[in-house]
Amino acid sequence: MNRYLYILTGIIVCFLPSRMFAQEAFRVMHYNVENFFDCRHDSLKHDEEFLPASVRAWTWKKYHDKLTKIAKVILAASGEQVPDLVGLCEVENTYCLDGLTRYSPLRDAAYRYVMTDSPDERGIDVALLYQPATFRLVGTRCIHVPSSVIGRKPTRDLLHVSGRVVSGDTLDVFVCHFPSRSGGVRLSEPHRLLAANVLRQAVDSLLSVRQHPYLIIMGDFNDYPSSRSVSEVLGAKKVSDTDVSFSGLYNLMAGKAGGTYRYRGEWGMLDQFIVSGTLLFPSSALCTDMDKARPLAFPFLLEEDEQYGGDTPFRTYKGMRYHGGYSDHLPVCLDITVRY
Repeated sequence: MNRYLYILTGIIVCFLPSRMFAQEAFRVMHYNVENFFDCRHDSLKHDEEFLPASVRAWTWKKYHDKLTKIAKVILAASGEQVPDLVGLCEVENTYCLDGLTRYSPLRDAAYRYVMTDSPDERGIDVALLYQPATFRLVGTRCIHVPSSVIGRKPTRDLLHVSGRVVSGDTLDVFVCHFPSRSGGVRLSEPHRLLAANVLRQAVDSLLSVRQHPYLIIMGDFNDYPSSRSVSEVLGAKKVSDTDVSFSGLYNLMAGKAGGTYRYRGEWGMLDQFIVSGTLLFPSSALCTDMDKARPLAFPFLLEEDEQYGGDTPFRTYKGMRYHGGYSDHLPVCLDITVRY
C-alpha cells in the first residue's frame, strides 16, 4: 500500500505547477543622493547654486565625480546581481539619469528609468531605476501634491510605477520625497501632512482595484516612522504592534536602531520602506519581513563627526562648502523573495 502511495505522490508532484518550486531574490534600494545636478542652467528653475560660476562652484569635474560615486553605492548594494529597483531622490533631470545609466560604472547594468517632472522650484525630482528582465514595466504616473491649497511653494510629485515580476504578479511602487523640515517642524509639518494625504488617497484607490496588492512605498519622508504624516495620515503601522492584514500598511523601518540622516549628533530614520500586508505573509508569492529592510552603512559612506563624535554621512556639501563625499543620507535596502 505504501509503495503505491509513494508512486502516486511522485506522479502528482510531476504535474504540479513549477512555480511552486522556484524562487528568486528581488532587491529594492532607495537613496537620497543629495543634489544631483548637472552644470547647465534651466531658465524655468532656480538651479543657480549648481553652476560653475555660482557660490557652490559646481563644475563638470564635480558632477562626474558625483556620478561615479552614486554608481559605486548602487554597485556596492548588489548581491549576485545589481538591485532590481533603485528609487532616487534629489535628481535634477533626465540628463543626470542618462549619465548615470549609460556613462558611469553602472552602464553595464542596463538599467532603464522613469522619473517625475515636478513643479519644485529648485528642479529636483524623484526617479526609479529598474531592471527590465526582472521588472517588466506596466505603467507609470506622476501624482501632483497641490501645495498651493495650504499656501506653500510647489513640491515634488509622487511617482507611482507598476511592473510585473518573474512570478507574473504585479508590484506597485511609490517613490516619494516629502517636503523638507526647513523652518522647523511646526511651520513645515502641514506640507508633509498634505503630501501624506495625497499619497494615502492614491494607495486607497489602488487597493480598491488590486485583489492581491503587492505594494512598496519608499522614499525620504523628512519625517520619522512615529511622525503624524507617516503613522497617522498614511497609517503605516509598526509590524509588531498589530496583527497583519492584507490591505494594511506597515513600516519596516519603525523601531530599528540607527538611522539614515544625522542632525546635531542624533540619527533619524528619514528614509523608509512601507509595504502592504500582503508582502508580509510567508505564503505569498512575493514576501519579505522586517529583518530584510535596513540602512546600508558602508564604511566609505561615513566619516567621523568632528563636532558631536561618532560617525556621520560623508556628504557632498557642508553648507555651501564642497566636501567631496557621497550624500547627506545613507541608502536603504529591502530584500523580497519571489516564488514562481
